Amino acid sequence: MIIEHLQNRGLLEATTSDELANLLKKPTKVYLGFDPTADSLHIGNLVGIVVLRWFQKFGHTPVVILGGATARIGDPSGKSVERPLLDTQTIATNVSSITKHFEQVLDFSDSSTRPLILNNDQWLKEYPFIDFLQDVGRHFRLGVMLAKDSVKTRLSSEEGISFTEFSYQLLQAYDFYRLYTDHNVLVQLGGSDQWGNITAGIDFVRKKISTQVFGYTFPLLTRNDGRKFGKTEQGTIWLSKDKCSAYQFYQYFYRIQDTEVIRLMRMLTFMELEEIAEYEQAIKSSEYVPNTAQKRLAEEMTQLIHGNAGLQIAQKVTQCLAPGGKAILEFDVLKEISANDMPIEYLEQSELMGQKYIDISVKIGLVSSKSEAARLISNNGAYLNNQKVHDIHFLIEPGMAIEDQFLVFGSGKRKKILVSIKKIV
Repeated sequence: MIIEHLQNRGLLEATTSDELANLLKKPTKVYLGFDPTADSLHIGNLVGIVVLRWFQKFGHTPVVILGGATARIGDPSGKSVERPLLDTQTIATNVSSITKHFEQVLDFSDSSTRPLILNNDQWLKEYPFIDFLQDVGRHFRLGVMLAKDSVKTRLSSEEGISFTEFSYQLLQAYDFYRLYTDHNVLVQLGGSDQWGNITAGIDFVRKKISTQVFGYTFPLLTRNDGRKFGKTEQGTIWLSKDKCSAYQFYQYFYRIQDTEVIRLMRMLTFMELEEIAEYEQAIKSSEYVPNTAQKRLAEEMTQLIHGNAGLQIAQKVTQCLAPGGKAILEFDVLKEISANDMPIEYLEQSELMGQKYIDISVKIGLVSSKSEAARLISNNGAYLNNQKVHDIHFLIEPGMAIEDQFLVFGSGKRKKILVSIKKIV
């Protein structure tokens, strides 16, 4: 059973009815909404996509709702301040950008469970305000709306809550109604902070057409300090390679603490539970090699989001940046490195070619003086492209740069600086 399976993986928070288990014994459409408030989703959103994929693996059809309309309002759930308002063009761009994330995880090849991707702007943008109040608003009672946790929290804060955000639960409730009437969607999924919005939709469908629909919530992916991942938080781990490279994505999971790695294996990967249990036992062993489980998690996650090519790049960059690493430096690997991974200096070819290694080392800040550079060479601590430099008169010559663009200067096993050769336009 899908619910039992998800519970075993730590992906069940609550359901709105015990009858949901019986409903899911036959193929069912389930939906999850994503507001396109940024041009990429992040690993907090990935939990929901993974849950959708598990439902799909058990024979159910995932329905993705992109909130082209609701993104203009902003869900107050889990937010201490009102979200910035986005213009229509920005939202349209964001919708286009995040659609590919579902293609990375969900299976579009099986016609019986092929995902359906919809945009609630289709049915909300032309809905006259007075008609909406008459058709939808009259089914809601202020006492119930004010009792929602997301509303109560904001009402008691200094920021308060605007009418715009307060109305969000009506819009999400109407989404559920339209999905049921138009596509026979019976289940809404959401993070635990969506319980109030989900139950509002269930109540609305019951009042509007006397039909029972269902809700399922999963735990939020939280940081070590308990805060959930969000698009406005610092250090966000984005799913887009343009906002977070395959190497940075890989490194995030590689550096996860031992106390967290097993939980993330269960929640975010499709690894068998038996294999995860083996890693859980191994971590407790005195013979456990540090970061073995993290390496497996990082490989699984990077392959899922960045594919085989991205994983290979991430692994090669990891080898390249490892202290004392002697990896063969490749153009694609160096191109992947950002200033957050390794300091980067930009020099023109005329500033490099024919110049002494010790002079360039001072110029880029590898060492503080020529004498220090000379000592570094004498002590066998100077490197160029991971190869030792033995001669204090060593010159940088054409052909040494990788693909005529990159040089890697190193001091000892840890300090490295990437030099990128400026292209003359």
